[in-house]
Amino acid sequence: MKPFVLNSRGRLVFPANFLGELDFSVLDTLDQFTAVIGRDFEAKAPTGSDILARVESGAYPSRFELLRDVGQNLFWVNRYSMTMYDKRPTRWRDVARQRDDVYLPVLIPWIDGDKKVAAVERAYRELPAAWDTGAEDRVFALLFDLFRNKLHHATELPAIKPTVAEFRTQRESLTFVLPEHDPDYPVFTHQQILDADESVPELEALTRWAMVLHNQYPWDRSRAELRPASAIGDDDFVITFHPRNRDVSAFIERVKSGRVPARRARPTAEARPPVRAFPPVKVRETFRVQPRLESLAVVRGEHICSNTDVVRNASFSWSPMSAEEIRTKTGIDQRRYTEQEIGDLALEVAVAALDHAGRTADEIGAVLVATCTSERLIPSLSTWISGELGMLQTHCSADIVAACAGLPYGLAEAVRQLQEVDRPVLLVCVEKFSDKIGAVRTSRMIFGDGAAAMVVGPAPEGEPGDVDILQTYASGPASQVNSIIWPNREFDNDITVYGPEVKALVSRYLDQMLAELDDLGLVGSIDLIVPHQANKTMILQLADKAGLSHDQLYFDIETMGNVSAASIPIAIFDAVRDKVITGPVRVFAPGFGAGAVGGYAVLTVDPSIVAPEVVLSPADRRPARPGTAVAQAPTTSDDVRVAFGE
Repeated sequence: MKPFVLNSRGRLVFPANFLGELDFSVLDTLDQFTAVIGRDFEAKAPTGSDILARVESGAYPSRFELLRDVGQNLFWVNRYSMTMYDKRPTRWRDVARQRDDVYLPVLIPWIDGDKKVAAVERAYRELPAAWDTGAEDRVFALLFDLFRNKLHHATELPAIKPTVAEFRTQRESLTFVLPEHDPDYPVFTHQQILDADESVPELEALTRWAMVLHNQYPWDRSRAELRPASAIGDDDFVITFHPRNRDVSAFIERVKSGRVPARRARPTAEARPPVRAFPPVKVRETFRVQPRLESLAVVRGEHICSNTDVVRNASFSWSPMSAEEIRTKTGIDQRRYTEQEIGDLALEVAVAALDHAGRTADEIGAVLVATCTSERLIPSLSTWISGELGMLQTHCSADIVAACAGLPYGLAEAVRQLQEVDRPVLLVCVEKFSDKIGAVRTSRMIFGDGAAAMVVGPAPEGEPGDVDILQTYASGPASQVNSIIWPNREFDNDITVYGPEVKALVSRYLDQMLAELDDLGLVGSIDLIVPHQANKTMILQLADKAGLSHDQLYFDIETMGNVSAASIPIAIFDAVRDKVITGPVRVFAPGFGAGAVGGYAVLTVDPSIVAPEVVLSPADRRPARPGTAVAQAPTTSDDVRVAFGE
């Protein structure tokens, strides 16, 4: 997990975006690591020659663009050292000669550096400030001190450095040498980096970059030299490299040994349609017990993460993007994040839904949790909630991993459970993305945290119930199945989104859904469409293609972001709050996403089901709640007979 933190000013900060740390436990080979480095450090970073060419061609409109290029160049220069090693200036006489976990960098002199350094300095002096001269000068002072004192080329750096013993046998190899070293050389503390504060969000991000890069060289850079082993005196200092942690050490051992875990590759089968179509489920015709929506409760993440916050935390691996550009691309102005555990969110919203329905825990026949971000596997989140609520026994407590189709999947299973238990089912849809995003920009722009819960009870005998049609889908071409992945080994186990494939699966499912509604003769009877809040811009484009009016669709993605399984029920809640729903209305609720899942529900929503919102305070690390409830048996004694229809 890679959680956000609150700095001393109460602002959200994402350390994973600028520290450059990687999870080496998911890397088996040097080729894998090289691919990660290429994507995160090299793809966007200009070389010194690139910067020189841009200066000479007048490509920089202001100081900001130049500073950004210099910063990305320096992250690239440090791509191996900052991800793999701790640097320790050590007196040569005190350096361990035979240990296999102490390394020295081998460096090639930067012979043509003077021209590039002079060009950067001249360009900075001549270019206009983008926003804030003082802030830009401070960033330049930090970055340029590193750039002008860079002694070596960066193109041919090896990831695995030679040990000290290996270096001493390489007569012509050069490494960093200092004639003396001040162990108190000033560096920025972690808290100072978190507390960086600039009025312009782009400059705040650059300030953190500069502080992190400064800390990569905790010595007087102007006195550093490159020397071979034969020219290093006993009292000189060298920069020894030590693996950052045990995972890095193990990775180096795997690379050196050549041992690669056996992974059997198998070809992906061509996607074929089913032998016959899966028709939508007509709930009123198919089931004996009709479902009634008794309550809908919502809990949002207590912290607002605005687009400006995202820009303040821009990673060095990102292309530049403004807050307005994020809004234009996604339709999102802000998303909600929480410090709470995902289980606490789920439990809070479950209690609120039960209270509003007037139900006690011992009346509940089943607990279902739709989520794709729970790290709780044993016990499952649903069984944990059952225990926390004091349920001695349920007919079923189960988690459903259906990602963005969590509501239609969850409702479909709740309706099936109703047939067996003939008593209320608690459905919780909950997600916490904020600590699973890392430095992946597409995910950071889109996803948020939140929860919703419904109590789905049996309708009185003879009444039609509130759910008319249910449909669920899954799979498709493998490229669409794998369009959203978590954990993703290739992206440091962060959630990753492959946009074109997501758009393809959404378009495929939306066409199928609308065709089915047309066949059922329901298109004209839909009062409101509340889609999964995936990406407003994308959904509106697809709606135009499908001939849907924008007035038919309700969005709250502007303030909530994409909360996957929880997005549809939260949006229904907000449609009532915003008085878009003022009386019983027929709602078409389609969802689609990761795993190439999809589905929809056609249901009647009465605003009376909406519970008072549970508001979490940012000041509270965890929501206050009583201890675990005492387990109570179900309110009836005929559990077995009811379950088996006797």
